[in-house]
Formats: sequence, structure tokens, C-alpha cells
Amino acid sequence: MTRFTSLLVAAATLAGIVTMTAVESRADRQAGQVFVKKIPAGYRDWRLISVAREEGPLDDIRAVLGNDAAIAAYRAGKLPFPDGTIIARLAWSLDASEENNRAFGRSQSFVAGSPKNGVQFMVKDSKKYASTGGWGYAQFDDGTPADDKVLETCHPCHQAIEARDFVFTRYAR
Repeated sequence: MTRFTSLLVAAATLAGIVTMTAVESRADRQAGQVFVKKIPAGYRDWRLISVAREEGPLDDIRAVLGNDAAIAAYRAGKLPFPDGTIIARLAWSLDASEENNRAFGRSQSFVAGSPKNGVQFMVKDSKKYASTGGWGYAQFDDGTPADDKVLETCHPCHQAIEARDFVFTRYAR
């Protein structure tokens, strides 16, 4: 009888673990499913996709980088981007270069200044981020993930370019 009781307890424990794992997994998919909370390794060594200048409230100059999957997709001109694609956006203030302007003899030169608006990522995983067109969004300020309220604005903005798989940046050949 003791052996039967032990087996029954073991079976009940296993059933409880399986149930809790399923509930946690479902909760993870529902809460915060569009937010990436870890900085992709090696992103500063990725290739340049393009540069951009944003005026208005953003007021920055930015470099857009891509991992190997992103670069391959851009070069092939194929949409949608494949799973595993990661696109990074780094931004800086746009500052006048007094040194360069003196050399040119007039005001005409601007350079990247202080880092601005954190580093942002889009991560393609069509299953994990199905509710946001297959993209997970991230922003890190000084290495710390941005608040979820900040990230909740990402996908609604990117929906305007759904035809380009939610990606604003075009490849600078």
C-alpha cells in the first residue's frame, strides 16, 4: 500500500508541475509578449542598414544595424523578414561641429553627439510575437529595459507600414 501511495503522490506532483508550467507559459505569452527584455549579444558589430535624421520631438541622428539574417533579407529584397532577424537602432543628438566649421570657414558640419533615446531593437519571431505581426520590440536606456508603457507605443506606430513587414528603414545599398 505504501508503494501505491508513493506512486499516487508522485503522479499528483507531476500533474501539478505540468499544469503550473502550462499556466505560466500561457501567462508569459499573454503578458508582455511583444517586449524583448534582453539586449542581443554583439549588436554593435552588426552591419549598417542605413542612417536617418529625425526632427521633431525625437530630434536625433541614428544608425540602423542588422544581424546577418536582417542583412541577407534586405539584400535579397524579400519580405516578410525571416524569423531570427534582429534590427537595432542607435541614436545620438545632432551637434554642430565647431572644429569642422572652423576648418571649412563656415557653419555646415554636424556630428553625432551624446547617445539619445536609448538603443532599440525589433526581433522577428512569428510565433512568439504573433499578435504584433511577428515582431518583438525593445528599448534599453543605459542597459536597463524601458518600462512596458513606453514599449506599448511601438507596434501601433509600426502598423502604418504593415506592407513592409512593419519595418520603416529601407536598405541603403
